[in-house]
Amino acid sequence: MYTISKDNLNSLYAKIASSYDLFMPIKKAGQTNYGFWNEDAEADIETLKTVKSGKDAFFPQVETLYNVNKTIIPADVAASDDAEKAADTPIKTKLEVVPGKFVDQDFVIFGMKPCDVRGIEVMDNVFLKDFVDNYYKSRREHGIVVSLACHAPEESCFCTVFGIDPADPSKSVADVATWIVDDKLVWKPLTEKGEALTAVVKDLLTDDSAVDSKVDAEITSITEISKKLPYANLSLEDWGAGKTDEKFNDETWSKIYQGCLGCGTCTFVCPTCQCYDIKDYTTKNGIQRYRCWDSCMYSDFTLMAGGQNRPTQLQRFRQRFMHKLVYYPTNNDGMYMCVGCGRCVEKCPQSKNVVKVIKAFENKK
Repeated sequence: MYTISKDNLNSLYAKIASSYDLFMPIKKAGQTNYGFWNEDAEADIETLKTVKSGKDAFFPQVETLYNVNKTIIPADVAASDDAEKAADTPIKTKLEVVPGKFVDQDFVIFGMKPCDVRGIEVMDNVFLKDFVDNYYKSRREHGIVVSLACHAPEESCFCTVFGIDPADPSKSVADVATWIVDDKLVWKPLTEKGEALTAVVKDLLTDDSAVDSKVDAEITSITEISKKLPYANLSLEDWGAGKTDEKFNDETWSKIYQGCLGCGTCTFVCPTCQCYDIKDYTTKNGIQRYRCWDSCMYSDFTLMAGGQNRPTQLQRFRQRFMHKLVYYPTNNDGMYMCVGCGRCVEKCPQSKNVVKVIKAFENKK
């Protein structure tokens, strides 16, 4: 493993940014969210949770799919005083479809917590499994993930319920695992992409085998904190693959959905939500087709001329949590679509979050 002093992290960021676009937690206007690093940015890897996860790096909130450019072809009529002939000549147009750009250069997403890295695995199953989304694929192939252990998990965290280890990023699909130990950042490459990134910054790193024992102590400390968190013992016994018939018509839904505002906040801060809408926008010279995040909690989600297949908020509320806890694991070898990051616990204005849902069904017994 390697180490670098925390006082020298800006040099590390600058070194990375000299070869790659660097996407990482940036503090701005009092909030920490992912953004592109530059020398004027205030990098912030001390804050445990960014407002949104780093999934924007692979699945942007807004993304152009293609443009249709329209060009007017002059009529094949000489500019003459034969106005009648010119008026009868049909106007010709040329349409050119220009696909959106695929990412074709490597970039680094720095400081992702293990729960958010699991979110990438969830997205991989959606965008790369049965139908390959080439826009997502290009980002995944060129993205280099540097994961950071959770030094001090918070009360809203419950990632361990879903089998995620907040103490050891080396167990994730990250390319580099890091820990903050004392006044140093510990760096451990995990993949070929991680090794390539390490080679770029190696002159700033110190080969430090003596830090191994300190990392082990840090892992033990984080693990002990995680065990004491309020939601550490949530039971998933009644959830998971094959539970559709058992859960779908349960009367509990009619009680716990009440108060849901349908605001969609939970879906926009979630590391795994992948619903999107496709829209066409009229430009000066044609049409732009783009996709943007959508939410199953909205009344107009999947709305068509024939109506909406989930016309009530109860149905929409049930859809969200059945998808997380039943439908997705049924179709993905038991993997849940919740990663226990706790963002919905913190952000839902009505406390109608996944923990509340799980506990509501536990309390039936």
